[in-house]
Amino acid sequence: MSSDDLSHHLAKPAASRYFRNLPHLQAEGKTLFVTFCTHRGWALPESVRGLVLGHCVHDHPAKVWMHGAVVMPNHVHPVFTPGSDGKGNPFGLAQIMNGIKGTSAHTVNRVLGRRGPVWQRESFDHILRTDESIREKVNYICANPVRKGLVQSEDEYPWLWREWVDG
Repeated sequence: MSSDDLSHHLAKPAASRYFRNLPHLQAEGKTLFVTFCTHRGWALPESVRGLVLGHCVHDHPAKVWMHGAVVMPNHVHPVFTPGSDGKGNPFGLAQIMNGIKGTSAHTVNRVLGRRGPVWQRESFDHILRTDESIREKVNYICANPVRKGLVQSEDEYPWLWREWVDG
């Protein structure tokens, strides 16, 4: 196998420019767990959390296969597998996150009649390599509202979504 064949499977930087010099690596076809936070820890009003969840889950079906997402008061956790364009080129993490954060910020600001940043520029991401790690991470993010004391059970929290139900 040539080095050109191998380079197709290696993790690649998701963008060419980073705000905190943190490279975001993206392995083609691999699922990502991402955390992005509100600007300066601002608490998202409950009235817009459903809109943010909708942008994560429904706005980008050609770009991502969403496995789960939760919108917390000051951060969001989506778990997704990037899709690819008509030529088989995978969508980059930066492109996906700019889409989710950009459209949701525009909606939040419009609905609340405000201006300014909604999200921090950077996000944290982690590559999930197995189906089991995807399931574990989705279960983890869906349990987040319970761990934070916001609800007694996951079913009570309206701002989470997952593609399957355990049990």
